[in-house]
Amino acid sequence: MEKKRRLSDATQSVWAGEKEYLVHGATQVPVVHSVAFSYDDVDEWYEVAIGKRKGHIYGRNTNPTVQAFEDKVKALEHAEAATSFSTGMAAISNSLLTVLKPGDRVVSIKDTYGGTNKIFSEFLPRLQINVSLVETGNHTEMEKEIAKGCRLVYLETPTNPTVKITDLARITNAAKAVGALVFVDNTFATPINQNPLAFGVDLVIHSATKFLGGHADALGGVVCGSESLVKDIYHYREINGATMDPMAAYLLLRGMKTLKLRVEKQQENALQVARFLSTHEKVEQVYYPGLETHKHHDIAKQQMNGFGGMLSFALKGELDAVRQFLPKLEFAHRAANLGAVETTVGPARTTSHVENTEEERAALGIPEGLVRYSAGIEDIEDLISDLKQALAAIDV
Repeated sequence: MEKKRRLSDATQSVWAGEKEYLVHGATQVPVVHSVAFSYDDVDEWYEVAIGKRKGHIYGRNTNPTVQAFEDKVKALEHAEAATSFSTGMAAISNSLLTVLKPGDRVVSIKDTYGGTNKIFSEFLPRLQINVSLVETGNHTEMEKEIAKGCRLVYLETPTNPTVKITDLARITNAAKAVGALVFVDNTFATPINQNPLAFGVDLVIHSATKFLGGHADALGGVVCGSESLVKDIYHYREINGATMDPMAAYLLLRGMKTLKLRVEKQQENALQVARFLSTHEKVEQVYYPGLETHKHHDIAKQQMNGFGGMLSFALKGELDAVRQFLPKLEFAHRAANLGAVETTVGPARTTSHVENTEEERAALGIPEGLVRYSAGIEDIEDLISDLKQALAAIDV
């Protein structure tokens, strides 16, 4: 029998997870707002309730529109299972609290997203969970920390906002040698550019609010992994209640239909913006893994299918320069978001690491003059021209 060909990401983005929920000849998945689902047969109701039969019983547990979204992400990440959450941070925190208990040890990197860093530095220690944060990109030091023993290795690659890269295969091998789980935040890369499960990672996490939705109009989070691990995380989420809203799921589903097209254009723009900024006299440093000058450009080439739509850069003159530069941009939202069709910019102090103090940001290697730039799908000549005139306004 001829082996069935694996569908492309472009086709999966459009079709995956939807056919089961298309009703009455509709071509789009409906928004099912019902809180509860009715059964005439009590035995059938019970079998659905305990998971022996497919179906839905209560909106905090599952929902048809939400299920379609989860199935689409699951297909794109080539995972056995997926479950969703009300926000990306809910996906991260619920996943961590599912597998960790007092006395456990976590090894992670220093410059994860600010909210994640707060969990590691503030909330997990309250639960007597030990956390060791290693300089991002120092693979040898991370291997040493992992070899001491740990329950979990948590990675984010590329990182938010300095777009640093971690070697997934190398660190996953180190984790497996001590029996540790590996979780990876794949938000910046998206399933289009990177599939961490292929490197032996146990769980992939996305803030669906960002690139997956792509239109800055819906909050959500999602995790993908093995059937058993996702089942445990789902159980924690269904009891703690961080459920995705069906309307958000619908908006995310609609956005994901163009995911591959958007990511391809966004990373094309990001690379050209990064190259332009890297030669500008008022720019101190550019952070983008697609640049040959990036410290781990070679690793990014090996494990990614593209370099993504995110970059950041440090301005000479630091915060004073940022204050002059940002208001002059015409084709960019100055807002705490990323991954949308419109270009979005902002300093780490008001976006990714607003929860951190200036001293904490400095310790994480994030300068106050850093600007995070999420490339949209606009014409690249307009974006470059806009950057030129905004940079020309800096006088420090």
